[in-house]
Amino acid sequence: MYERNSRKDIREIFEDALMAVDPVEVVKRNVRVVGGSTGEKLIIGDKGYELSRYQRISVVGAGKAACSMALTVEKILGERINKGTVTVKYGYREELDVINIHEAGHPIPDEAGIKGAKDILELVQGLTSHDLVICLISGGGSALMPLPCEGITLGEKQDTTKLLLECGATINEINAIRKHISQIKGGRLARALYPASLISLILSDVVGDRLDVIASGPTVPDESTFKDCLKIIERYGLNKTIPASVLIHLRDGSKGKHEETPKPGDEIFRKTQNLIIGNNLLAINQARAKSEEMGYNSVILSSSIEGETREVAKVHAAIAREVLISENPAKRPACIISGGETTVTIQGKGLGGRNQEFVLAAAMDIDGLEGITVLSGGTDGTDGPTDAAGAVADSDTVRRARKLKMDPYSYLKNNNSYHFFEKLDDLLITGPTNTNVMDLRLMIIK
Repeated sequence: MYERNSRKDIREIFEDALMAVDPVEVVKRNVRVVGGSTGEKLIIGDKGYELSRYQRISVVGAGKAACSMALTVEKILGERINKGTVTVKYGYREELDVINIHEAGHPIPDEAGIKGAKDILELVQGLTSHDLVICLISGGGSALMPLPCEGITLGEKQDTTKLLLECGATINEINAIRKHISQIKGGRLARALYPASLISLILSDVVGDRLDVIASGPTVPDESTFKDCLKIIERYGLNKTIPASVLIHLRDGSKGKHEETPKPGDEIFRKTQNLIIGNNLLAINQARAKSEEMGYNSVILSSSIEGETREVAKVHAAIAREVLISENPAKRPACIISGGETTVTIQGKGLGGRNQEFVLAAAMDIDGLEGITVLSGGTDGTDGPTDAAGAVADSDTVRRARKLKMDPYSYLKNNNSYHFFEKLDDLLITGPTNTNVMDLRLMIIK
């Protein structure tokens, strides 16, 4: 074991974890058609649908993985699908036989995204109880499916989100307002296609796998109200800075002039199945299985780690040191695994992302300690505004950098982790993975 190449192993573990959340594979595991004496049945998870009951099957959706999901659904159902339209990030398009793939902007929504969302709503108009709709949702779905309410522009919606982020509003508060100024989020897509039956296949990219948070919950109930939104604006003192069109819309909604988002218990959800087919835990469980197959003693810390990236890196480095000192929480050779999504407080003008910054901060904390290798990567193959998924470092990284006259602290202070690892040839480059289940962090201790 002590002769194994840690850098090679850690990359192989990461790649194997990605395979576990490959959208093609997770759809295949959860969707199939079986024959029987009463006819064909569509099996979704543990639930069956008699296909003879439906006159038409339609497919809609949005997200980074939506094209691969649509491709697989089309292969499984074939000519049974009547029509479909799915929106994906630019560069993620493939040509399908029946389902139309529409490209749009991510992470910044654009007019192409609005066109895609309108196409989705147009497709589901006029459906009956004899229709079945399959909705494909994955990370990026919220940005790729923007459709502000009448009277609100895309720019005004973006300005509203920016103000909420800057004032320190929570993700639940931001989502509450997003849903109430959207024609498709917060369960409104489910309402638009009712009384058709609805199946949502979901690849989760949020901590805790909350259905109402993933892509802002287009097919799930929303518990927030227009009045809640006004309280949030009041709480953060945004009455004078938020776009006037947004404030007017929310006030009118609180007076009953606009229809509320559908709530839990609404009959429109009686024929709805929301199924999470892939998430971060699935990826890290596979990472554990692969590392144990290689001979490492593995420990999963959590699939829900959040917080400031540099602080999370310090904690991980401390755990690696503890393994060296006392062989806790795992005996050497060990593999420590975690997932989730951290945040970076921007202080400089450099280039990087939360995964690269995590690895740089961790590299400084393990400097000089023998036998530790660290990897952090975004499962979608993208880390911040870069072409890297993340980076790899070990106990020798800081020494190598200083030999090249590079000061790691200066790069960290300037949020310039990309150029730091680029010069060391230690960027983790995967290209688009067509999946997205947050981040995966690995540490090998020999």
